[in-house]
Amino acid sequence: MPVGIQAMALYRQLVDAIVANSEDVGQSFAEEARKIYYSEAPERPIRGQASADECEELRNEGIQILSLPAVKEEDLN
Repeated sequence: MPVGIQAMALYRQLVDAIVANSEDVGQSFAEEARKIYYSEAPERPIRGQASADECEELRNEGIQILSLPAVKEEDLN
């Protein structure tokens, strides 16, 4: 199996695991991450969308996040 195909298969497994084990908070990601960090919401794994500026602000506050590149669904199959 070519390396590129193997890499995409592994990335697909990673994405599937994240989706299966986290709550999608959509565009409210930065807000919800702050609430969790400052104990204003229950601690839990979340996922969603945030701008590059929002991600930088979260990191500057000490909030650990993981940014994954957006990949088209058809590229993961």
